[in-house]
Amino acid sequence: MNPPVRVLYLAGSGRSGSTLVTTVLGQYDGVFAAGELRYLWQRGELKNRPCGCGRPLRDCPLWDRVRRELPTDRAAAIAAGLRGRLRMRGLPALLRRHRRGLRPVPAHPDDAVLADLYAAVARHTGARVVVDSSKLPPYGALLGALPGIELRVLHLVRDPRATAFSWRRRRGLDGDTDPELMSRPPVWKAALLWLVWNTVTVRLWGDRAPAGYLRVRYEDLTADPEATLRRIVAFAGVDPDGGPFTGPATVRLTPTHSVAGNPSRHRTGPVPITADVQWRRDLSRWSYALVTGLTAPGLRRFGYPWRRGVPAPAGAGRPARGGPAATGGRSVGVGRAGSTGHEEG
Repeated sequence: MNPPVRVLYLAGSGRSGSTLVTTVLGQYDGVFAAGELRYLWQRGELKNRPCGCGRPLRDCPLWDRVRRELPTDRAAAIAAGLRGRLRMRGLPALLRRHRRGLRPVPAHPDDAVLADLYAAVARHTGARVVVDSSKLPPYGALLGALPGIELRVLHLVRDPRATAFSWRRRRGLDGDTDPELMSRPPVWKAALLWLVWNTVTVRLWGDRAPAGYLRVRYEDLTADPEATLRRIVAFAGVDPDGGPFTGPATVRLTPTHSVAGNPSRHRTGPVPITADVQWRRDLSRWSYALVTGLTAPGLRRFGYPWRRGVPAPAGAGRPARGGPAATGGRSVGVGRAGSTGHEEG
């Protein structure tokens, strides 16, 4: 019997540094940076969008080997099925099932295909840990119920004013020359998504700390990148030595085979990890007040200040002893976005 596939699932809201963390983790031995695997069927198989290595996904030798073990002729049906099963309107029922100890996302015939996907990825990459940055909590809950998967959840959180500002940036899905743009939700919608996804993430997995859940804030990550990444790597169960850091806040990146994510996933070479704080200056007063009001419960929970110009104290939002663990960059382009229904980063 094959051992379970350990999946490090990056959960939370978009524009919180998940692409950066995924790409850096992919530089460690035994870790495969898969990117947002829930998009494999639509963007990878149907649209043949670029792999992280730069080739169209169906032309990538690695994904070609994986795809041979999957029913790629059913990609459209699988993608449609996932969209239907993971809709936001299903969250109340999902949380009720979770509280009752039931499977949060009901079983479906396609679940066997999803389990086969992760097994094939692990087998063809030789990875001990597969990093999936899909972020959507319902998809993570679906994965956690699949046979053969050992789920560990890395909850990435960033100041909601910063994420709302980042969502408004206009950017191509795979770079500045890409005519297909990343989504640009209005600030009120970005704020509500931030509150819902982060709250649901805590409710689903917060009680599994320290072995199954780790919370990391973007602000703490960019304040001390190397130490924070070492904690994440140790949480994933991988040797933290021999990583890509060439200095306390600089990494040397080689290509990954990520399926989807912020276009910064294509960056290689030396990359500095620094905080993107343009929002503090350029987010309008009205937008700041709106996002602050809508996300007030989350600001308190995760240790973010209400007033503009007051930096979040390092380590703030850390739960009391016995509660969910917390720890606690932008490489150029991390957290930037640029319209049409794409939610990544």
